[in-house]
Amino acid sequence: MERLSGEKATMWGPSIIGFGRYHYRYASGHEGDMCRIGFSPRKAQFSLYILSCDSPVQSKLVDQLGKIKKAAACIYFKKLDDLNLEVLEKMILQSLKETKELWG
Repeated sequence: MERLSGEKATMWGPSIIGFGRYHYRYASGHEGDMCRIGFSPRKAQFSLYILSCDSPVQSKLVDQLGKIKKAAACIYFKKLDDLNLEVLEKMILQSLKETKELWG
């Protein structure tokens, strides 16, 4: 993730390891800061944080990723061996691109 993002790993709260930063503001007025990409090594499963699993490009890739569960901006998996690492790299790069396009 450091290699792909060009950013050093930083902690976001007690459990998320993030790379890069962006500021978002929704039409509702809700705003905040978030890492461009990140992950959390939790006890039950890993969490991968990307911008969106449902964008046109990402939705095609997520189907090829491997044994996962997904939410809008999070992918859950039990072990790295369950993932297609080439697809994972493409998803990370796409998320970085989409984040930059949306939030600068």
